[in-house]
Amino acid sequence: MKNICVIIPCFNEENRIQKNLFLKFLNDYPKNRIVFINDGSNDNTFTILNYLKTKKMGQVVILNNKKNLGKAESVRKGMLFAHKNFKNTHIGYLDADLSSSFIEFTRLSKYLSKKTLFVFGSRILKLDNKISRKKYRFLIGRFIATIISTMLKFSVYDTQCGCKVFDYKLIDTIFEKKFISKWLFDVEIFFRLRREYGKQKLKELVKEIPLEVWIDTPDSRVSFLYFFKIWSDLFKINQKYN
Repeated sequence: MKNICVIIPCFNEENRIQKNLFLKFLNDYPKNRIVFINDGSNDNTFTILNYLKTKKMGQVVILNNKKNLGKAESVRKGMLFAHKNFKNTHIGYLDADLSSSFIEFTRLSKYLSKKTLFVFGSRILKLDNKISRKKYRFLIGRFIATIISTMLKFSVYDTQCGCKVFDYKLIDTIFEKKFISKWLFDVEIFFRLRREYGKQKLKELVKEIPLEVWIDTPDSRVSFLYFFKIWSDLFKINQKYN
């Protein structure tokens, strides 16, 4: 398997970080790395991250934001840092709660090739998988996904799934500039790729792969009130790219 670097944005994650799963991933794959971005946490997140770093020196890096900058900027900083400082060929990101697991991440990374430069997970509920998601989040997600596909002018089932893996050659193209939205930056990724490669070429470069397991966590980092701000962010993104 290709060597991988995983970016993990963290904001007040002391109750959600499962240390044993992170250590197992690094033990199983000694060439892999994890870059944690401590995004202005005011709980014991840093203490936990530092514990993991002491256990796996050389495989774990911690970047500290002095104040909370949001998931988009944390992921962006982590992706650029990893691309600049390491030689990992595959770089991607996951949520700190591992609702998408390292098993899924490594499985998706195997789809990357000379032709496929970006692979992302999709929370499609099928007969043979396990997708545990709150009903209201599913319904809101499907409604928003339909609007996003209309904006993009091609169909994407799940832009917001937090399991994405990139070939290192795409990192500068996607992450060089700051994103408009703190939470809908995943949507901007597709717009930036469409602008760079065109719609037809983009379909050749990207694969959307159904996840086998995805477990919703009870304390989502996204406030329900953000549902009302989504429309403002979508409008700004659409204005910029369309």
